[in-house]
Amino acid sequence: MSAEKTPPEPLRCREPAVGTVQLDTEHVRVTRWDFNPGAETGWHRHGWLYVVVPVTDGTLMVELPGGESVTAELKAGLAYTRNAGVEHNVVNAGTAPLSFVETEVKGLPG
Repeated sequence: MSAEKTPPEPLRCREPAVGTVQLDTEHVRVTRWDFNPGAETGWHRHGWLYVVVPVTDGTLMVELPGGESVTAELKAGLAYTRNAGVEHNVVNAGTAPLSFVETEVKGLPG
């Protein structure tokens, strides 16, 4: 009996988004992300809870493990938060450049 192999994921050839760290202290890391249409962050996992504040309106596609994806509409200035630990890849699914500022909250003492 032979083991069945899972087919490999397709190669990704998207332009990388540009992440610019604006602040990195013992308590927070603030990164501005700029995406051309179709650009992606690449697969990653956050080690801390984080808050995202869109700078522009736009459409994100968030790819998840196992081939799933979700789409999110961003509105400039309307923040959202996510917990640490979820592996994902973020893609600008719109036709215009897109930017957001991401603040990762590092562990804080009580």
